[in-house]
Amino acid sequence: MIEVEQIDRIVAERLLSLDFCYQCGRCSGVCPMSFLSDFRPRKFMLAAQVDQEKLLESDLLWQCTTCNACINVCPQEVKPPEVITSLRSRRVETGLIPQGAAEALENIYRRNNPWGLPKGERAKWAEGLGLELKRFERGMEWLWFVGCAPSYDPRNQRVAKALLEVFHRAGLEIGSLREDERCCGDSARRLGEEGLFQLLAEENSAQFNEAGAERILTTSPHCYTVFSKEYPKLNGEVRHYTQVLAELVRTGRIGFSEGEELTVTYHDPCYLGRHNGIYDEPRSVLATIPGLELVEMARNREQSFCCGGGGGRMWVEETKGRERPGEVRVREALSTGAKVLVTACPFCLINFDEAIKSLELEGSLEVLDLAELVKKRLA
Repeated sequence: MIEVEQIDRIVAERLLSLDFCYQCGRCSGVCPMSFLSDFRPRKFMLAAQVDQEKLLESDLLWQCTTCNACINVCPQEVKPPEVITSLRSRRVETGLIPQGAAEALENIYRRNNPWGLPKGERAKWAEGLGLELKRFERGMEWLWFVGCAPSYDPRNQRVAKALLEVFHRAGLEIGSLREDERCCGDSARRLGEEGLFQLLAEENSAQFNEAGAERILTTSPHCYTVFSKEYPKLNGEVRHYTQVLAELVRTGRIGFSEGEELTVTYHDPCYLGRHNGIYDEPRSVLATIPGLELVEMARNREQSFCCGGGGGRMWVEETKGRERPGEVRVREALSTGAKVLVTACPFCLINFDEAIKSLELEGSLEVLDLAELVKKRLA
């Protein structure tokens, strides 16, 4: 069990890069929330250097999406998202956090998912498909970590169903932990509940290792990130499903049939792209689908504009009357002339669907996860 002193040390270490900030302001020039709110990373870092106690009282603490755009341009290798999540940890200790964030953390602690839905319903999405979601056994090709959103969110359940069909068609020997799967802990860490994150990291690592999982596949880029970079005791290789799909296409285990001509644009999720450098694999899959034309948005790859759902902000209420990051991105997608906006992240999918409704663009642009599009075009 992780000790309190160890948690305090981790939180303190994630504040260290703050000392190297010399206020050049490049972070504020790329931050998505700088365009939509009063949040400026440069000013925030200065305030953190001068008076952290006063900063802890500010709601600006919850504006960061941890998209890593700032880290990519910082000449000093300062890491504002780590500084901010560490300060959130101190705020969490007071209990004075946004209601939605508090509820999500409580749900993760008590029910192992931010939605607070029953553990026994975690694999219910796979019922009635005529396809078996097997329980993982030692020796299988992959342990599939389905994730909380694909397990419980109705929109993302369609992604899980699509992936299950694709995996069956490819002949993958794959299994999940079904109702024994726990939250990966991404939202817990980003919201500042470091102790809960460390508890989940220990429990999940032990569970995967004891199960003999040598290769772990994730649906969400957020799960992929914590497993591959923030779970030091995890033994298995970790891949995101887009990497696996690209390999299945390359080796001929799946192929595509002729279909209607369709213009699509692809959104790079922050936690797939900037956090992990996975840009080519989703595009390589799209490039092999007959009849599909990929048009890029002006801001793509490293310059992709965040959907607004990272950093635990899925559970923080947006300021009313203010344009949301997802709405900005949907407008960009629409300007390309594409009929479908493709992405590969549960949070992006939710935010873009909500943006289309709020902008009253139903019928003008459809949002699909890459897995859904692949399933539709399978030969």
